[in-house]
Amino acid sequence: MEINRSNIYELVNRCSTQPDKDYGQNFLIEPSIASKICDYLECKENESTLEIGPGLGSLTHFLVNKSKLTVCDIDSRMIDFLKIFYKDDITYILNDIRKVDVSSYDKIIGNLPYNITTELVTYLLINAKKAKKMVLMCQLEAFNRFFDLSGEKYGPVSILLHLLGDIKKLVVVKPGSFYPAPKINSVVFSFSRFDIKDDKDILGTYKLANQLFLNRRKTIFNNLKNYLGSGEKATEILNKIGVNPMLRPENIAPEIYLNMYLEIQK
Repeated sequence: MEINRSNIYELVNRCSTQPDKDYGQNFLIEPSIASKICDYLECKENESTLEIGPGLGSLTHFLVNKSKLTVCDIDSRMIDFLKIFYKDDITYILNDIRKVDVSSYDKIIGNLPYNITTELVTYLLINAKKAKKMVLMCQLEAFNRFFDLSGEKYGPVSILLHLLGDIKKLVVVKPGSFYPAPKINSVVFSFSRFDIKDDKDILGTYKLANQLFLNRRKTIFNNLKNYLGSGEKATEILNKIGVNPMLRPENIAPEIYLNMYLEIQK
């Protein structure tokens, strides 16, 4: 069922599905935008697709029957509502997505709750290794943390994203396209995973970056020295990979962190 400005209030009232702030629910009410978001995913019949947080089905309407669709929502009201319209055409999971096995899906799509966006993206990157493409929507501030490659918004998740695949900004969605309207613009972005046979070095790099960003105002030398327990070892590694020891963690590119990790493993 198409969700739009004309029917959103009727549906919310009829089904007693007032948006829950604790779940970060904001229902997309622009069908043209919902359709475009789903087109970006490029679903195929033989693929399995996971939709995270379908809510009333703004995206679901354009995804059903395009592939083997599974929807996951933590709110039983949303699952019950979707079952009325889609019955057995969809597989339903009532659970926190962070507790769900996501390893079997080819494509993933969803409007991510703001309060767990970073944690959820990290979970998907580490566990949804079969998913060659994800199309996700989050609030602008969260997207900037993922996309930026320098500065105070840059961090371990940015490094993990850029080492594992290609991230692309697709469209900005204004607050008025949702019910209720959030206070900030949202961004739809795609993540296309590189063809990596073994990502253990990248995951190791991510864990290293988490440690080195704990004191992001300190120099990379001081952070690496604390991590290794030796200033001499820190100097040796930074010299080998050609990094200025006075740089801060936020000034170092993802590929350099990977080189640092590999050098430490030696």
